[in-house]
Amino acid sequence: MRFDFSGQLRGRGFAGVVGVRVCDEAGQELFSLNADRVFPAASTIKIPLLIMALQAAQRGEWALSERVTMEAADRVPGAGILHELGAGLRLTWQDILTLMIVVSDNTATNLVIERLGVDAVNAWLNTAGFPLTRLVGKLQLPPDQRNEAQRRGERNRTTAQDQTELLGRLLRGDYLNSTHTDLALSILSRQQYRDLIGRRVPCGPDGEPLYRTASKSGELGGVHHDVGVLWTPRPLVLALLSEGGLDPREHPENRDVILLADVLWPLLMALGHTV
Repeated sequence: MRFDFSGQLRGRGFAGVVGVRVCDEAGQELFSLNADRVFPAASTIKIPLLIMALQAAQRGEWALSERVTMEAADRVPGAGILHELGAGLRLTWQDILTLMIVVSDNTATNLVIERLGVDAVNAWLNTAGFPLTRLVGKLQLPPDQRNEAQRRGERNRTTAQDQTELLGRLLRGDYLNSTHTDLALSILSRQQYRDLIGRRVPCGPDGEPLYRTASKSGELGGVHHDVGVLWTPRPLVLALLSEGGLDPREHPENRDVILLADVLWPLLMALGHTV
């Protein structure tokens, strides 16, 4: 489909750069722009962590009902709620995975990274065919706890191509059995940050969205991402990554996020209603 995504954004005053890819549920590419451009991953790095954790659970190596104690040293700032709660809290691994996605909790994410291992995550990404997506290390660590790569200024990174392939394979059941696929999509469907993909979803008379979404957003200074599945009449797997935005606020009314959502939505509606 021909759609001047960049031109429309420039015309509305967006100063950054975007990477966009939209596919149907079978994996056929419907739209692409800078899909292989590498962006800071922000919280979209949590998608492969969720998949890997559920694969381990499916193999019987990781009991989702097992409880883990959050220690004071585990707490890190940024997104989420666990850093506001007292040490000694005992959560199941399923609780932790849910918090990692639904409220993008960084403390929960670091517990998952500790369990999986950075090297193991990157080995999985390589084997799965995602060499441009990398986990550099845990999130929001104080300077004295960062690894060498983080001290050099390296960031977790990804591409729109990789994110749509990850989500498409998840949707098609390539990674997990039906029980764990349904669990992954259920968790992603409950994400509370819906400022980009979910912003313009129309609602029925009861106020409920007409189209289900399962998504994961990501945000850093000037960086605004959202990746997910949108069940329009033709279900879509999509990723929108951006950086260079000028509005520094982490706020639902961030100007850059609104511009991105306003340009994204006509594209999704055109693709989602073409069967």
